[in-house]
This record gives sequence, structure tokens and C-alpha cells, in this order.
Amino acid sequence: MVVLSQNVCQQLPLIKACKPNYGFTGIPVIDMTSPHAKAQMVEACEEFGFFKLVNHGVPMEFMSRLEDEGIKFFNLPQADKDRVGPPQPFGYGNRRIGPNGDVGWIEYLLLSTNLDSLSQISSSISPGNPQNFGFAVIDYVSSVKSMAYEVLEMIAEGLKIEPRNVLSRLLKEEQSDSCFRVNHYPPYPPEFEALSGRGLIGFGEHTDPQIISVLRSNNTNGLEICLQDGTWVSVPPDQDSFFINVGDSLQVMTNGKFKSVKHRVVTESRKARVSMIYFGGPPLTEIIAPLPSLVKEGEETLYKEFTWADYKKSAYKSRLADNRLGFFEKKRRP
Repeated sequence: MVVLSQNVCQQLPLIKACKPNYGFTGIPVIDMTSPHAKAQMVEACEEFGFFKLVNHGVPMEFMSRLEDEGIKFFNLPQADKDRVGPPQPFGYGNRRIGPNGDVGWIEYLLLSTNLDSLSQISSSISPGNPQNFGFAVIDYVSSVKSMAYEVLEMIAEGLKIEPRNVLSRLLKEEQSDSCFRVNHYPPYPPEFEALSGRGLIGFGEHTDPQIISVLRSNNTNGLEICLQDGTWVSVPPDQDSFFINVGDSLQVMTNGKFKSVKHRVVTESRKARVSMIYFGGPPLTEIIAPLPSLVKEGEETLYKEFTWADYKKSAYKSRLADNRLGFFEKKRRP
């Protein structure tokens, strides 16, 4: 449990939370086994940069087992959790998000997706029985990786670009710079209950810099996405499904055809929210640029070429809400 001090209470940002939009049916729900899934994925990435994925093939057992192991860790005494941090870059973090002043009502584990690294850190996360956390995270991450590769290959087919693995190969490469987070948003603290209609920022508004993000959470509200007209809407949780986010790098590779979705987490529930996110990133030396097959004859490319290392360095110097791609956009010709 995260302990709130008076000083921390003053630092945490508050925001008017969206009411759960159970009547909002615009968020695409895509059945991965449907013959129409490829076209639906492309359409969802263009309009929302976001969709819900069902019939995904990841065993529910893997999802619930890792969630249980994560909760066991977050329920440890604070001193025990602190021994796994601070994240440099991997490890346990509490409230502080990045080095530039962003804070939230959150604690988290940030992990590499390298299987050897996962096995090694498991002995710190669960010293009494490291196999429990280790097996759970390796089974889950391995299964989600495979699903993410297939999603990207289906998107490539939907875009009618070749080869089929033009996107997925970047995540499959041994040097892929992918990572994995387990986030714990504790229940809304009693100190704030008098602030009716206000929520604590769990994770401030941002886009993900990688190619694709794959999110699964328990059945607690909190995730909100920003539509293209600037409206924020609440995303009803579904612990059996995944939510797919377009990242900044995929926006660039599609020359702006896909939109990297701005999202945030607002805590206003008396129930803890636990989410697990796989961030699929390319190798550090990979050049990120619009794919020639997606740029029509006579059409201008919207972004300068850059390596993933360049963009990652720039992104992590910025605040969460900054327009990170702004530095890499080409100036439009008059």
C-alpha cells in the first residue's frame, strides 16, 4: 500500500474525471479470429489509434496469475518494495513518473522483456519464491508478444504492404527495445473523498513513444482516451480482453495515417486498479521513417527520419503531456 503524507497530498494533481461512458459505443471491439479483423484494425488505428481485442488467444490463466503475483508484491511493506527500486531504468517506482517532475497516484514495476532479465529480477521481486513471479511474468510476456506480432502482421496485410512482417520484425529482433510494466493504482484515498467529482491523476495524459502497446487491466475504471475532437472518454474495463494503442513510432511509419492515442488514468475508485502493459519497441539503431509503400506519389512525408535511440532520448527529456513528435515534424510547404 502506498502511504499518503500531507506533502504528497499537496503534490498530486487532481482532475475532473469522466463519468464512465457505458453508453459510448464508439471504441472499436475487434474479434481477432474474424475474417474482417484486418480491415477493422486499420480503420480503428486511423480513427482512434486504439481498439479492444477479443478472442486474442492469450490464456486467461496467464493473465490472472500474473495479476495475482503483482498484487502480492504491491502488498509487501514499503521497505521491501523499495529494495527493488528505483528504476534504473528497470525496477520498482512509486509516484514519480520519469525524471522531469511528473507524478501520479501509482506504483509500478518496469521490466525488460528479455527472458534472462525477467528471471534475474524475479529473485528480487519475490525472494521467498522467485519461481512464482518468474514463471508468471515469462508465460504472460511470451504469450502477449506472440499476439502483438500477429496483430502487427494483420495490420500490415490490412494496409496491403509487404512483406507481412515489415512491422512485426522490429519487435521480434533480438535487439528489440521493448519493455513491460505492471501498474498498481491504489484505491482513492479517504483524504480526497470530500472533493466530489474530482479524481487523482494516476498517470498523466501522454502518448506512448513505441510502435504498439498492449494493455490488460482488472475490472476497475480509470483509463480514459482522447478522441480526435479533444473529448476525453472513459474506457470501460474488461479483464478478459486487451486494448491496443498505436504508438508515436507507428504514427510516423504510416506517415500520419494512424494516430498515436493520447490517454491517461484517473483514480476515483475505492478499488485498486492493476494494469499490465507490453510496449513493443524497435532496436535502438532502427531508423524510424514513413514507409515508402504508404506514401503516395507526389505526397510529402510529414516527419524527418530518426533512430529509435534519438526519439527515445528526446521523449524521456520531455514531460508526459508534451507533443514529443513536434521536434521531428517537417515544416509544411506554403
